Amino acid sequence: MPQGLYLSQKLQLSQVLSPQMQQSLALLQAQTLELKAMVEQELQQNPVLEEINSEEAVPAEKGEPPSEAAMEAAAAADPAEPPADVTFDPSVEKPGTDPVDDFQAEFEKLAQMDQDWRDQYTQSNAPMRASQEDEERRQFMFDSLVAGTSLQEQLLEQVRTSELTDNQYPIAEMLIGNIDDYGYLKTSVEELAVTTNLPAEKILGVLQVIQTFHPPGVGARDLRECLMLQLERSDHADTLEYRIIRDHMEALGKRRIPEIARGTGYEIEDVQEALARISHLEPRPGRAFLPDDDRYVSPEVFVAKEGEEFAVTTNHDNVPHLRISNTYKDLMAQADSSPEVRDYIQEKIRAGKFLIKSLHQRQSTILNIAKEIVKRQREFMDKGVAHLKPLTMVQVAEVVGVHETTVSRGVSGKYMQTPQGIFEMKYFFTSGLQTASGEGMSNTSVKDLIADLFKNENPLMPLSDQEVVKMVTAKGIIIARRTVAKYRMELNILPSNLRKTY
Repeated sequence: MPQGLYLSQKLQLSQVLSPQMQQSLALLQAQTLELKAMVEQELQQNPVLEEINSEEAVPAEKGEPPSEAAMEAAAAADPAEPPADVTFDPSVEKPGTDPVDDFQAEFEKLAQMDQDWRDQYTQSNAPMRASQEDEERRQFMFDSLVAGTSLQEQLLEQVRTSELTDNQYPIAEMLIGNIDDYGYLKTSVEELAVTTNLPAEKILGVLQVIQTFHPPGVGARDLRECLMLQLERSDHADTLEYRIIRDHMEALGKRRIPEIARGTGYEIEDVQEALARISHLEPRPGRAFLPDDDRYVSPEVFVAKEGEEFAVTTNHDNVPHLRISNTYKDLMAQADSSPEVRDYIQEKIRAGKFLIKSLHQRQSTILNIAKEIVKRQREFMDKGVAHLKPLTMVQVAEVVGVHETTVSRGVSGKYMQTPQGIFEMKYFFTSGLQTASGEGMSNTSVKDLIADLFKNENPLMPLSDQEVVKMVTAKGIIIARRTVAKYRMELNILPSNLRKTY
């Protein structure tokens, strides 16, 4: 049989999320700022939606999603039917009108009514005009703001005031362009000489000038040179710490104190004092010019103790409150509206009601998850991190009645304010270790226990990982040595031989 093209049919079943379900999941996973942006986009695309202020949208009971019963009733209604709160009779027509209406005229009428409503809303909510004095104060505040200066900008400014010649300026700019945010020159002088066809001595001369700039240590090619530059700047080039950095950098990195003492001819006590002074040097001179990356979070959930119980509430202030505009409801009820206009408005109202219901469902899901977390982590709420219990998302999902992935989306990027402080909701989901009594203890609590053991150790005889295993096992917690080593590295604690003080 000759080979060629042919047609065939095949039946296949596949599950595809509807756009509405995708929108609902996206709202659940979104953080507060992202949620506001998504709602703002929907407000621009759907003219029947309008946002109301928080005073008008106060829920009946604190912490509970408002109008949940009404939303459930709306969700249970047949989606093919018109919304329950929109009443109109399509059979009623004006006498003498043509059944076939001019759709363009009706649509222009719809657009005009929408614009009139927006103009009226803008006028009724127009802010009060500030006085001349208030405007001057506001402008003074903005003029007083100081923009952060990057390390490269700071160095270029010092080049302009230095003794470098005009011919050396391009070389200085090239070198500064190769200095990273921590203040280190990331390209060797030889490589720059090859790429620019300039003598290496000329580039090195400009680099030596840059290394005299502020902050001390900038322009260094490695940690050793960085620390030496700082000591030279402070007139400590003839000290023991300078000799240690210059001649025994490898032993310094491994804290081989007896070896350093033998190499320098000093006593161990003197070497340890020199190491203490070295520890006050800045290994990353450009760190002070790094951009401020502090993150400010707004808790989605609040937990407060009321008597013997914990009250769990959600933060409704940062969640946009929406409603269907009465203007379009009235337009639906008008008998002279064409079927096309009514179908358009009905579709927009249906989409708006689904968005409103999704927002309420988001708050309800987050609240139910938070209540279950607080119920299972009651000892943590009372006593702190040491009493955190093992908890999985599957356990919470079974109680809340949702899928595990829904819990994961619900806690993603969300924060909870508790009597012990503000924590990310994911913080409460942690695996655990078994105790001698058969109960579980979260690995976060075990890690906190190990951190306390290392903190209170004798610096002359630091604890080894095996000794920590014995001490933790004595408290009834079953743990392996490799697990202790893993937690120690996560806590940024050096091995015992590098922590020893002589």
